Amino acid sequence: MTGYKRHLERKIEHFLTLFPAVAIVGVRQCGKTTLSREIGKGWRYMDLENDRDFSQISADPTFFFEQYPTQVILDEAQEYPLVFNVLRGVIDGDRSTKGRFIITGSSQPELIHHISESLAGRLASVFLSPLKTSEYLGRELSPFYTLFEQPLSKKNIANWPVHPHKEFHMLWLKGGFPEPLSTPKLHRQWMNQFYDHYVYRDIGRLFKRLDPLKFRRFVRLLGSLSGTLINKSDVARQVECNESTIRDYLDIAHGTFVWRMIPSYEGSQGKSLVKMPKGYLRDSGMLHDLLGIETMDQLLAHSIVGRSFESFVIEEILRGIDATTATHVAPYYYRTRNGAEIDLILEGSFGTLPIEIKHGSTLHPADTAVLRKFVQENHLEFGLIITQNPEIYWVSPEVLHLPLGCL
Repeated sequence: MTGYKRHLERKIEHFLTLFPAVAIVGVRQCGKTTLSREIGKGWRYMDLENDRDFSQISADPTFFFEQYPTQVILDEAQEYPLVFNVLRGVIDGDRSTKGRFIITGSSQPELIHHISESLAGRLASVFLSPLKTSEYLGRELSPFYTLFEQPLSKKNIANWPVHPHKEFHMLWLKGGFPEPLSTPKLHRQWMNQFYDHYVYRDIGRLFKRLDPLKFRRFVRLLGSLSGTLINKSDVARQVECNESTIRDYLDIAHGTFVWRMIPSYEGSQGKSLVKMPKGYLRDSGMLHDLLGIETMDQLLAHSIVGRSFESFVIEEILRGIDATTATHVAPYYYRTRNGAEIDLILEGSFGTLPIEIKHGSTLHPADTAVLRKFVQENHLEFGLIITQNPEIYWVSPEVLHLPLGCL
């Protein structure tokens, strides 16, 4: 999993000049180890899933950090929770020294708990996803994302570079996990191994009372659920469990970075809104593997194509924003009980930006009607509609058309 320059690298290096430690969290196999070792070249690397490294630290963690008080990478740190309490004392013993530790972890619920309990204020956390298309192609992050580092304004709309939309199709089809992208002939086998490790190892260790067979059945159902409003009672019948269990399963899938739950936007007053959360698989390669889609022709002919494209674009956008200085960015979707819908609404320090996503390249007046009305009623600067048309242009005074190739 080498050879890919990650957009987050610059942000992490900056945080290491400000904090004693940085935590890199993300789904298993997304490239956390490779990134941490690239940033921490020459640092002492400790893999806490490796028995030897685990024993070396756990035998006497205080002694270990006396010997190695700085420039240490702790990979999959959630494997040894007690290390966080020791690290707190080590960091507090020399708060003025920055950039001492890089911590990685794959299990958000456990890792975030220990960080908040023991290391709050002592480290910065960043989220690493599987590869973004520009990372796979070796390009710099698109200047489009500077839009989110300042208050939204039409004055900041620029003639951003537009790359051919077909360059995005490989990651849309196969997903962004680095290893199977490097060895495409092993994609299906790699995915099967990933599910086995995820269900039986990671989830089984974190949630010991969980039924692994039912959870595996639930994971297999996520392909058909992706991009939809989740009816927990229907899912419960298919998995053969109760709604409470499905609620827990969805929380687990979201908390371990496999699934993204997007809440309903409730900022518009006086609207009859659908308030059920919407969800989708974060990696499009996982989605297509679960549905047995192996080629672009199969994808384009499949009923999932629109929802798949929508979730792929949302993830591309969020992965780009994660690499910027934008703070407290929250994604939402919008749907009224009358059927008016907006695929994505982003809120953050930059303001509020509604985004509609269309798989095709041709726009009709009805495609932007809800978006225009939403911008007007909420007194926003503008909204975006993203398609595979290669031109940047204003559809109306309220709506900018943005090509997929700008992302």
